[in-house]
Amino acid sequence: MTTFYELNLDHKIVKAVTDMGFEEATPVQEQTIPAALKGKDIIGQAQTGTGKTAAFGIPLLQMVNIDEDKTQGVVLAPTRELAVQVAEELNKLGHNKGVRTLPIYGGQDIRRQIKALQRRPHVIVATPGRFMDHMRRKTIRLNDIKIAVLDEADEMLTMGFIEDIETILKEIPPERQTLLFSATMPKPIEKLAQKFMKDPELIAVKSKELTVPNIGQEYLEVPEKQKFDVLTRMLDIHSPELAIVFGRTKRRVDELAEALSKRGYDAEGIHGDLNQAKRDSVLRKFKTGTIEVLVATDVAARGLDISGVTHVYNFDIPQDPESYVHRIGRTGRAGKTGLAITFVTPREIDHLKTIERVSKRKITRGSVPSFSEAIEGQQRLTVERLLETVQQKEFKAYRGFAEQLLEDNDSVTLLAAALKLLTKEPSTEEVRLTAEAPLRSKKGKSGGGQQRDRGGDKKSNFRRSSRKPQGKDTKPKEFTKRKKKQYKS
Repeated sequence: MTTFYELNLDHKIVKAVTDMGFEEATPVQEQTIPAALKGKDIIGQAQTGTGKTAAFGIPLLQMVNIDEDKTQGVVLAPTRELAVQVAEELNKLGHNKGVRTLPIYGGQDIRRQIKALQRRPHVIVATPGRFMDHMRRKTIRLNDIKIAVLDEADEMLTMGFIEDIETILKEIPPERQTLLFSATMPKPIEKLAQKFMKDPELIAVKSKELTVPNIGQEYLEVPEKQKFDVLTRMLDIHSPELAIVFGRTKRRVDELAEALSKRGYDAEGIHGDLNQAKRDSVLRKFKTGTIEVLVATDVAARGLDISGVTHVYNFDIPQDPESYVHRIGRTGRAGKTGLAITFVTPREIDHLKTIERVSKRKITRGSVPSFSEAIEGQQRLTVERLLETVQQKEFKAYRGFAEQLLEDNDSVTLLAAALKLLTKEPSTEEVRLTAEAPLRSKKGKSGGGQQRDRGGDKKSNFRRSSRKPQGKDTKPKEFTKRKKKQYKS
């Protein structure tokens, strides 16, 4: 494995990387950085979690001349979350060198953005819609841009930004260097590369890495009306540290979060209609473990990079194979293992087969757990917690009470009563969810993207659309610090 010292980088950038706790480059960084430093256009087929932000960010920062108060690089990202995350990371990497990076996205006060742009940031990280807005206002100067980066290009295609991207690239000087990163390579992205890139070098993560081998993948065939009870049983059996439950619509997310709370789980939801303060609050609670289950739509979860997610539950099957890869990639990060469970109604089996074919991964059929198995899962968790307390030896203050109780009761009876008291038995409180129509796979197609509705989340159609989005970009999140031996972002 190559260290950052061996990549002939500015020592200030290397120091920033090592200060962040990273020593070795990941495979995508090891291949991308030297090629990008030679000025080559690059197509990187890599998903979130492989270290792609540093793969394009380090050459970009290396190129910046800090003596010039001009915008010299632009990164386009599909969502607010990702724009903020990338900008935060570039600011950390470029801090020692003095490179200033500014995030620009919808929903932010445009007057504040204009003032910030007047200070001439060296690098701009933006969502396409808001970048186009500033282009029209002539508040962003494109004449001195030397590098343009398209991050998660397939997501920008899915969300209807492809025409905006073409318009932006036409305005940036043609002698620029272009770096394009995408988890998948649908035809429109290939055409975009052919049109706007000069003899690009392809750097692809191997197929087995693309389908995230650290993640166990299972599906359960479950009728729509039984899905919620099965979900709660799975939560009781798995006892995840942090779990994300994906729903297809904003209504579904709201109903699921409320129903889980009703059954006694610490759960909250996020989707495109939440205001900024509420969104930040929910994400902060999830990252700190205050809530254990995050319920989310696809668009709301894009760009989230939260360490420690052990389980992903696809309550509704993803609309396309690309979304499936992105969803399950929320777990099993940085070499850790994770588990992804997809609920499939009988009429959606063909759709599942399409996902298997495109992702090149067999998804194992699992068995639907019973109510008794759910109780056993909670009982096992209680026993583990009890034994952990014994090992920690933090119970001296309770010995006197225990001895008094043993004078009138036998030990087995007392222990059984304690276990019953500590065990969270599955709730049977009735909940009602609005049914979602099943997805049907199109024969002979590998799946497609979806358009966004006014709130920024996806409609339940199963056709690719290049129509511009009608809502605003998704709202920002706090950058998650991660200290890993390999630099993954």
